[in-house]
Amino acid sequence: MIDEEKKAMNFVTLLIQIVVAAVVLAPVLYVVGKLFVGHKAKFSHAVWIGVLGVIIGAVVGFFLSGIAIVGTLIMIVVWLVLITHFFECGLLRGVAIAVIAGIIYLIVSLIISAVLVALGYPALPSLW
Repeated sequence: MIDEEKKAMNFVTLLIQIVVAAVVLAPVLYVVGKLFVGHKAKFSHAVWIGVLGVIIGAVVGFFLSGIAIVGTLIMIVVWLVLITHFFECGLLRGVAIAVIAGIIYLIVSLIISAVLVALGYPALPSLW
């Protein structure tokens, strides 16, 4: 019974992460992508980058949960491959897009968390 609840919670957490990637990360990726690659950056591509990144990250995390450093390195490569593929750019621009989008995403996430806490909600989804 507890395993079923845990599986359901993991699935809900994954869905929340996908929605956050589509709602928060995609616009950030799109704007930063537009700055670096111009017309090649489309909003639908930014959504695909975010959603695929979250799903692949969940799969990698599942299989490599015991060796976090390897999973982290694989995910860095995956995010760079997704960015360079969808935005049709080189590795250097892909790294620049990833770093700047990551910093902006972190700032936006902190602002959203602060607003949630100010409204009386917990900032972490696992506490809902």
